[in-house]
Amino acid sequence: MMKKLILVAMIFITTPMYAGGGWPQPKRGGYFKLAQNFIGSSNFFAPDGSIVDITTVRLYTTSIYGEYGFTNRLTGLIYFPFFVRNTLNEIQYNQSGNTEPGDALNSVGDTDLAIKYGLIVNKPVVVSATLVFGLPLGVPAGGSSQILQTGDGEFNQILKIDASYSFYPKPVYVSAYAGFNNRTNNFSDEMRFGAEVGLTFKKFIPILKLNVVQSLYNGNAEEAQNGIFSNNTEYVSPTVELNYQVNEKWGISGSGGFAFAGRNILASPNWSLGTYLKL
Repeated sequence: MMKKLILVAMIFITTPMYAGGGWPQPKRGGYFKLAQNFIGSSNFFAPDGSIVDITTVRLYTTSIYGEYGFTNRLTGLIYFPFFVRNTLNEIQYNQSGNTEPGDALNSVGDTDLAIKYGLIVNKPVVVSATLVFGLPLGVPAGGSSQILQTGDGEFNQILKIDASYSFYPKPVYVSAYAGFNNRTNNFSDEMRFGAEVGLTFKKFIPILKLNVVQSLYNGNAEEAQNGIFSNNTEYVSPTVELNYQVNEKWGISGSGGFAFAGRNILASPNWSLGTYLKL
């Protein structure tokens, strides 16, 4: 039972933060970000939505995210977590005095490759479609315990529609998206929704985001045996992101997000700090 709780607790929101919303990158334009994410928790949302205590687990993800405009409508995207460290604390039993040693796994993580196409551009409301391929490059079962993960072992495809509107000359924009995630290996498919509001001051760009994932419960992969990317994961997660534009090209970014409702997901904040380059 303890191992099952640990496995479910390892779920982590790894969806990268796409910078462009409904706007594709201009031809030869780009956005590239190096980021460090961290989440550590001794609590998680159980399959029934309740919060349960578990052995402390931590996940450290160092990643590169990039967008590059091949044309004014066609943008290529990549999310590559090139170093992921997953750890499990030592367990000590008070009554018996026995201990279970901690565990750790270091590897690359599952990687996203995507193409975004601008359906409506140069209008007050811009709309784009994105096709994402989730490549199972991570380790689905590792460490000495074989319960630590940096990937789920399944190849998934996400089709997403983004729409954005700028209130220029006012420094405000809004975006929203809806998507469908087709998961293989008997994982349940998912619906994904989100929205964000951003303020674009000269140097300071605060953004408020909301992401929602809803399982379709049409797969029979066991929830307690799929670690970070468990079957039937659900959450409603607000995120506050703060960006500071150091100069015309370089900037720094920090964010904090939390699932205030969920199933099969850690009940602790996800923190991120990074630096980005605009072409």
